[in-house]
Amino acid sequence: MRIRFKKWARPELEASKFYIDEPEKYKGKWRSLFNNSNPIHLELGCGKGSFISQLACKRANINYIAIDLVDAMLGLAKRNIESVYKEENKEINNVYITRYDIDRILNIFDENDEIGRIYINFCNPWPRGKHHKKRLTHSRQLDKYRTFLTNEGEIYFKTDDDNLFNDSILYFKDAGFKVEKITYNLAGEKDFWNGESNIETEHEKMFKEQGIKIKALIAKK
Repeated sequence: MRIRFKKWARPELEASKFYIDEPEKYKGKWRSLFNNSNPIHLELGCGKGSFISQLACKRANINYIAIDLVDAMLGLAKRNIESVYKEENKEINNVYITRYDIDRILNIFDENDEIGRIYINFCNPWPRGKHHKKRLTHSRQLDKYRTFLTNEGEIYFKTDDDNLFNDSILYFKDAGFKVEKITYNLAGEKDFWNGESNIETEHEKMFKEQGIKIKALIAKK
């Protein structure tokens, strides 16, 4: 998703207590930020933060890290998180956001971080064959995630794109993940996320209004 430059985003992020400006410094020690032993879950490509803000606010017993590459997106994510927590009268103490290129993710996470779950929602499908390796679900990326996922760690993936979804099923299998659940119509599933409610992203709502069915899967290391 392209978004206009927002001159306020960088100053607001730098002033935020839950924004990490140099994530490389926390490689192997993200848990020290949270100061508890709760599981850590990660969202790759958080966009405007509509998903992570709702998820983190609902589940105070989980620590969350959300990554995006664009300051403007992260600025909006920051504001969304603040808005949701304020509405619920809760302190923001279980979520951090950071700016980083996910292709270089092993510069900021290692096996000591013990990430229990990764969320990938409506990532760029990179439809041209020569760009497939840029997909967040490509086997080369999945191999990186395995480094810092816990044993039995999970990846929750949603997309509107048929080709990306079908290719991703193969990517997961090639990378040694067990694909435990698959659906080609998430709206028609009663309990796809194993007892957790489905949190709709902005993209998800838009695609549903267009009559596009949402595809989803759960894969386990």
